[in-house]
Amino acid sequence: MSKAATASSDATCTERQTWMALLARARLDELERTLDGLQSTPSYTRLRGPETGLYMLRGRMGGTGQPFNVGEATVARCTIQISNGEIGHAYVLGTDIRHAELAAVCDALMQVPARAEVLRTWLLEPIEARLKAESLRRAGEREATRVEFFTMVRGEG
Repeated sequence: MSKAATASSDATCTERQTWMALLARARLDELERTLDGLQSTPSYTRLRGPETGLYMLRGRMGGTGQPFNVGEATVARCTIQISNGEIGHAYVLGTDIRHAELAAVCDALMQVPARAEVLRTWLLEPIEARLKAESLRRAGEREATRVEFFTMVRGEG
């Protein structure tokens, strides 16, 4: 594979990771509203799930030390195939299997160029804006309770 093809593939992979992360953090009503608003939602077949399970979370002391098991997180996952052959995957924290299924449908539709721009405008951009607003609100709440500690130095003599 040429370097140009690899770079293009890496860009596509990064772009898909971005939209899959947004779909995982979407609210169920956002996904339902968007899919209901599409002129025609393709039929799809479930290839795996939707189902729930546990993932082991791992951490590193100081971010660089030996890995250790922190605990487990519940996740819902689903893999579907839409009628034109595209396969969509979704992993969502929690037990909401409907969320995982609809996120997988959106992932598959995002791989269809004719649908991708509509979903990007109607779904992904509003999700991203909501997440940024929530992050700014939380940052403001944290800043309001921030305490500055300082040490006073006594003069000698």
